[in-house]
Amino acid sequence: MAGKRRTRAAKPKGGDLAMPSKWRLQHGPVGEPMREADPETGLPVVHRRTVDTLGQMLANGTITQEMHDAGAVFRRQFRVAALDQLRAMSLIRIPGGSGDSLTDRQVAAREQVAHAMMALGGFDSAAGSCVWHVVGLEHSVREWAQRQGWGGRSVGHAQAQGMLVAALGVLAVVYGLAPRQAA
Repeated sequence: MAGKRRTRAAKPKGGDLAMPSKWRLQHGPVGEPMREADPETGLPVVHRRTVDTLGQMLANGTITQEMHDAGAVFRRQFRVAALDQLRAMSLIRIPGGSGDSLTDRQVAAREQVAHAMMALGGFDSAAGSCVWHVVGLEHSVREWAQRQGWGGRSVGHAQAQGMLVAALGVLAVVYGLAPRQAA
C-alpha cells in the first residue's frame, strides 16, 4: 500500500534586510535611509530615522517649536535619570561592583524630572501622567489614552492630545523656553 506523498512546505522568503520590517512599519513612518560612515570603524552604515510623536505634532503645527524643545529637554532628563522601564543588571552581582547604582548626574536629572512633574500637577495629574508616558516612556498618545488614561479611565484620543499640548506649554514655561504670557 503506497502512502500519500507529502509535499514540502514552502519556506518563507527572507525579506529585504535593508527595508524596515512589517512590524516596524505598523508603528509609524520611517524616513529615507541615510548613508554615513561609522565614527569608530569608518565602515559605511545606513541609518533610518523614525518620526516621534513630538516631531509629528510639530510638523502638523499642533505644537510650537518651544513646546517641542521642552519635550526634548524632558525626554533627555528622563533618559539620564534612568526612569525608563529597561533596567541594567545590578552592580552588586558583578564581582568588584559596588551597590551604588545612581550617579550624581542621575540624581540631578531625577530632581529636575520631579520638579517638572510637580509643575504639571504631580504624578497623578492628567498632564503629569501624559508627559510621563508619552514623552518620557515614548508611548504613543493613542496608547496612553487607551491603556493608561487618567484616573484609571480611558480618554479619547483628541482629549489626550489636548492634554499633551497643554502640558508641553507648561513645560516650555518651566524650562524658560517660552515667556509666561505666551503659555
